Amino acid sequence: MSFSTQDSDEVLSEMNVTPLVDVMLVLLVVFIVTTPMMTNAIKINLPKTDAVATEKKKDPVVVSVDQDGKFFLAKNEVAPELLEKSLQDVKAQDPEVRVQLQADEGVNYGQVAKAMASIERSGITKISVMTAR
Repeated sequence: MSFSTQDSDEVLSEMNVTPLVDVMLVLLVVFIVTTPMMTNAIKINLPKTDAVATEKKKDPVVVSVDQDGKFFLAKNEVAPELLEKSLQDVKAQDPEVRVQLQADEGVNYGQVAKAMASIERSGITKISVMTAR
């Protein structure tokens, strides 16, 4: 025999939400699956062309500072006060010039800062500082 603690005369007033939760989860899964497919709905046939050779980049100009604090522009020694003028001449020939700054590990930081300032004042904006691995 089983005993029941509820009176059979009372009406059950609670709503069963389990079917509602099941339906919501199914809808969520459907939206998650179909949303990425909706973004690629436009079909476009792109035109075909011949391969185009990319523009070969010119080698960068190398500015070096050796351990004695001497400045070099493309392996030619340059006086510190003439470095900016020399770089302006290089920029006049090629406005898209790139500069690589190489400095000896033991050189005074002030010399490297002077070289960087000369590069900046010459109007060159593409500069990379080279280091050893």
